[in-house]
Amino acid sequence: MNKITLRHVLIPLFTISIILYLFFERTDLGFLNLIISSIVVFIGSAIEYKEKVFSSLGFEREKFSVKNFFVLAPLVALGLFIFYIFILVPGVTKFTGVPIDYSFFKEISGNLRTFLLSLVLILVGSGFGEEIIFRGYFMRQFVKFFGESKISIALNIILITGFFGFMHSGQGITGQIVTFVIGSIIALIFYLRKYDLWFVCSIHCVFNTIALTCAYFGFFGFY
Repeated sequence: MNKITLRHVLIPLFTISIILYLFFERTDLGFLNLIISSIVVFIGSAIEYKEKVFSSLGFEREKFSVKNFFVLAPLVALGLFIFYIFILVPGVTKFTGVPIDYSFFKEISGNLRTFLLSLVLILVGSGFGEEIIFRGYFMRQFVKFFGESKISIALNIILITGFFGFMHSGQGITGQIVTFVIGSIIALIFYLRKYDLWFVCSIHCVFNTIALTCAYFGFFGFY
């Protein structure tokens, strides 16, 4: 494990403080918030790790492959979506008695222009942005300070994915729980694949693309 210097403590604290400010004080920014936060992460990582900025987050050249990014990860995303639609959402909804708030998708249904614009914003802001922030930065920083013991990794996933779920409060309690479960699975995949951020970004992007496409055609109650 590399020696942790004062720079490796102060820069993440400052970076995370900016991100938390954007999340809690600038909620009016929408998906732009995630994009700005991602840029903040890159700047913070560049200052902390210099030329290793991309690899420090999990964007390693040797881990990227066409097969993983365009075949294996999308298949995992499809499996996750099937689990989400037919098992997770019905089960959690029955438990909470509160349906997920899908009101965001109303403007997308049947509106091609809004669908395409939303798709671009969600792929950039959510598919890549959320993975860069929550998995690439928050999870990797947690590992840097607390190591990779089983207890540490479990707390890492629970705490950071719990925050990830909390940030989806707009979907109601059911949406938050569902997001926590899906986020935890993605976080576990991130860990098991040795922090391959390319892979989980592909999963998230494909998952969101399927969800928005369903919303556009009015499938599965996305309306």
